[in-house]
Amino acid sequence: MRKIICSLLVALSSATAFAQSAPPAIAGNAPDRHVVKPGDTLWGIAGLFLKEPWRWPEVWRLNREQIRNPHLIYPGQIVYLDDFGGSPRLRVGQPVKLSPQIYEEPVKEPIASIPHKAIEPFLTKPIAVEAGFNDIAPRIVGTEEGRVYLSAGDTAYVSGVTENKPLWNVYRPAAPIRDPETKQVIGYEAEYLGDVKLVREGEPATFQVVSAQFEIGKGDRLVPARLPEVVAYAPHAPEQDIQGSVARIVGGVASSGRHNVVLLNRGSNDGVEIGHVFAAYLAGTKVDIRKDQKVDTYQLPDERSGLVFVFRVYDNISYALVMDAKRPITVGDRFRKP
Repeated sequence: MRKIICSLLVALSSATAFAQSAPPAIAGNAPDRHVVKPGDTLWGIAGLFLKEPWRWPEVWRLNREQIRNPHLIYPGQIVYLDDFGGSPRLRVGQPVKLSPQIYEEPVKEPIASIPHKAIEPFLTKPIAVEAGFNDIAPRIVGTEEGRVYLSAGDTAYVSGVTENKPLWNVYRPAAPIRDPETKQVIGYEAEYLGDVKLVREGEPATFQVVSAQFEIGKGDRLVPARLPEVVAYAPHAPEQDIQGSVARIVGGVASSGRHNVVLLNRGSNDGVEIGHVFAAYLAGTKVDIRKDQKVDTYQLPDERSGLVFVFRVYDNISYALVMDAKRPITVGDRFRKP
């Protein structure tokens, strides 16, 4: 029987990054223990024990005497919760025997702090692009037999290719991203369509479609493919009071729920960092109550929608994963320090 070691991608920041005004609060229905399973995340495990699951780095950081190496946890081990002097701490017990199937094959992907598959496309594809992307990126100028749309195995002819790279990503021409507050353009975003491989250099160069997630055709742009980024995420609240709005729900839907991706109208220029956690709020509306000849106006309070976790940051925008959602998060919803 082979032992499975699942590496947890944990990068603890400086002590001040996790400093909080009060110790993490224990969830009202917290279990006494949890058996670690393949596919678990630190956020998910912490959510069983803490009211604020994004504060799991504090719990692990405070208890290195109990968990000597928080980067490694074995499936089948039991995580116990202790309340030590008013501060919760976690300790790991000996593993229990899981079902035989789990031990037949080693785990190929490490357990991460957040669901990696939900954000992987945004780590390998340059979703946000420069303003001049449409002008400088190589573009498809012709297709095999004049076809309108291409699929896997079809041929595309591309103008402007100056790099001899084997694999390329295909995108729609970039569209502007507008700030829901100011209506100003704060960035540009290109929709990923699929992958092509270089078959023959020239002007135009010849490419073959490897995969097509959406329809590929004339006018679409190419970008050299790059290797996935290996990033360890340590959630923490921003030190400064950063506030903003949800600018877009990624994926062309009207609202987002748990593990959907949203685009925020704040970026590195505003102090946003990878790992920042924000609380999202549905903005309260104004209500007019008419009585006789008098109208009273009431401003309803904002209602918390959930938590979002920033995983990729640009100058003026950032991408965040919805981790918890009490209600759908929509464009225009506010976010601020939790």
